[in-house]
Amino acid sequence: MARIRKAAQEALSMIWRIALYIRLSREDGKGDDKADVSRSIMEQKKMLEEYVESHFQADYAVVDAYIDDGLTGTDDTRDNFQRMMEDVEAGKINCIIVKTLSRAFRNYADQGRYLEQIFPRKGIRFIAISNPFVDSFKDPDAIQNGMEIPINGLMNDRYAAKTSADIRRTFDAKRRRGEFIGAFAPYGYRKDPEDRNHLLVDTEAAPIIKKIFLWFVSQGMSKTAIAKKLNEMGVPNPSTYKTRIQRLKYRNPYALRSDGFWCGSMILNILTNEVYTGNMVQGRSRIISYKVHTQIRVPEADWYIVPDTHEAIIDRGTFDKAQALHRRDTRTAPAKRELYLFSGFLRCADCRKTMRRKTSKNLTYYSCRTQTDKGLCSKHTLREDKLMQAVLEAIRIQISLAGPLTDLTDAMRQKPESKTGAASLDSMLKSREEELQRFLAASDSLYLDWKDGIISKADYLRMKDRFDLKCRWVRDSMEVIKEEYQATVKIPDSGDTYLTAFMNHQNISVLERRIVVELIDMIDVHKHGQITIHFTFADQLLCI
Repeated sequence: MARIRKAAQEALSMIWRIALYIRLSREDGKGDDKADVSRSIMEQKKMLEEYVESHFQADYAVVDAYIDDGLTGTDDTRDNFQRMMEDVEAGKINCIIVKTLSRAFRNYADQGRYLEQIFPRKGIRFIAISNPFVDSFKDPDAIQNGMEIPINGLMNDRYAAKTSADIRRTFDAKRRRGEFIGAFAPYGYRKDPEDRNHLLVDTEAAPIIKKIFLWFVSQGMSKTAIAKKLNEMGVPNPSTYKTRIQRLKYRNPYALRSDGFWCGSMILNILTNEVYTGNMVQGRSRIISYKVHTQIRVPEADWYIVPDTHEAIIDRGTFDKAQALHRRDTRTAPAKRELYLFSGFLRCADCRKTMRRKTSKNLTYYSCRTQTDKGLCSKHTLREDKLMQAVLEAIRIQISLAGPLTDLTDAMRQKPESKTGAASLDSMLKSREEELQRFLAASDSLYLDWKDGIISKADYLRMKDRFDLKCRWVRDSMEVIKEEYQATVKIPDSGDTYLTAFMNHQNISVLERRIVVELIDMIDVHKHGQITIHFTFADQLLCI
């Protein structure tokens, strides 16, 4: 009897450290009215606060309100739910209050695990104030031995399963019709304000997409080199662009790792995304189930691809050329940005493996890697200077046989070189100039604050160093943008010198990678240095 009285006395003296958990479900957040969403959250919070004030007689403290906005309840990976559990582990919380069981759990297994194992082991009092009412402190048997709470959890679970299936069917129907269903448009596009399932070209980001394809396809830059150049120009990466420029409520778990900078994988994602050709491509990944939200890749045969649903940023020919180059062996040497002249275009005529490049005594050679590494193929060795001369001469012969190259030159004019104008670079340069002037003005005001005694000399020097660093970075990015601007405006409307050379049946004096990329499919190297050149236009030219 004394033991019962002691337990009751301890209960009366308990100080409850309360967490208010609020979740706005995806169904609640379907509308675009942010005021309605905010009101729903505040109504839940007010309801929980009123319950605490009217039902807690002993000492208590509301530690925090943990709010997950628009997240599913079918797993426990929600940001603020996890933050609440971290506070549980730290001993900051011993009581959790929610509106209903479904706000905390829509997964029957999770509900049982938390209510029957985790919360009792941690000494956590759990309260759900709506039907069915739950209070694990006052009535623990209802959780451990009763039927109502488990049955309610099972119903919530089945409701989530049905809702997930209905949503998936709706989304699949939209995908088949070519309607965009993503929360955020791909970089380079924006959602049509009059039709959220239609994409419009983002005039600010689209020129960057064109530049990426231009640098990769025509100028032979590697993906890493392209990323470095964009960083030097001060171009924000796609995640940063969405949050800072477009002011979207965008969350990307990988964004923090990139720190706002471009990397090679981002360039690869853009170069391989067919959406830039005007085709809607969706369903490339999916979650395992409504309970397991891990994403898995979907085979390409099962993707939803609908042609011509929106305006293209990249023409089909350029995109296909980028895919072909991506599949080639085009690795670059350390610290080298541009690819070698024949990277990805040389192979052994016998074993069909790519040739290895090696420099010795100021001469560069290509050799069969199968023979040098394994001794399984015959010796194929060819000097680069002789290869360049042979390829150059072969192109000249093709030109002399070709006659007018109207079709080819017209196609080449449609490449990004002619479409990517200087306007976007000029706008970018003006933006950097304005940014520089703001930093300079802020630095000047620091000096006046120091002289007026508002800040100390130490603070002045520390902050001035920061502004000087920012100014140097902006100036450096401006120089890179100016160089790119000059390279862009040099391209004449009628085509560059190489196109003019083709049109006038004149010889090409210097072989550049963009000519190799445009005109050559593959070069087979035979024994004794003989080569076979497979031209991309050979059949067409011979027919002229």
